[in-house]
Amino acid sequence: MTGGCRCVLGVVVFLCLCLLAPTEAVGGAKSRPKPQKRPPKKPVVDPIDSTPPAQNIDIQQMTGKWYLLNTASMCPYLIKHGTKVEPTVMTLTGPSDKILSVSTKTRHNHQCWEILQQYHLTSTPGKLTLKGARPEQNTDIVVEETDYTSYAVLFYQKPGKITVKLYSRSVDDLSEPMLTKFEQLAEKHGMGLAYLFPFPTYSHCGDVDQDHKINCVPTC
Repeated sequence: MTGGCRCVLGVVVFLCLCLLAPTEAVGGAKSRPKPQKRPPKKPVVDPIDSTPPAQNIDIQQMTGKWYLLNTASMCPYLIKHGTKVEPTVMTLTGPSDKILSVSTKTRHNHQCWEILQQYHLTSTPGKLTLKGARPEQNTDIVVEETDYTSYAVLFYQKPGKITVKLYSRSVDDLSEPMLTKFEQLAEKHGMGLAYLFPFPTYSHCGDVDQDHKINCVPTC
């Protein structure tokens, strides 16, 4: 989910001319009241702060294969190509040396690709970090909810961007109430049905040729 922008800051100087007059001026004129300062804007609440990870998340039980069923996101790429998403499966291995190895297999141009990543464990149970080229490009990952055996809801967040993903251990055992609950959670974060992107639950990739294994950081 990267781009850069430059902000050019201009300094504007206001010259205020204050006209002093006696307190009892002719005609009873009164001095103008001082302009009131605008109240400071309320700080923007970090979306992930409203969904703290459960304190008993066991990362070891999260290992294994997960099928991506649904994604809630305002990612421009998904908004434009969301109807063409490919079946995607994520496999978690580890953790080892406070690192969770992540393999994500999906198709691109009718070929199977494997994306290899490393999620760094933090001191907060259920919260991980995918490191970018610079600290401000890091992605915070929160296991918001899971029962380890059937479903998991993960939050992916970069500054100003948040994505919620629903994973399942199987492609056909997730209940309708859980799907509804995911939609309600997405709507709570300002992402209604227009920002929900269901993923195919068939024809997942198997073995991947070495040439199609890449290391990368997601752009959304």
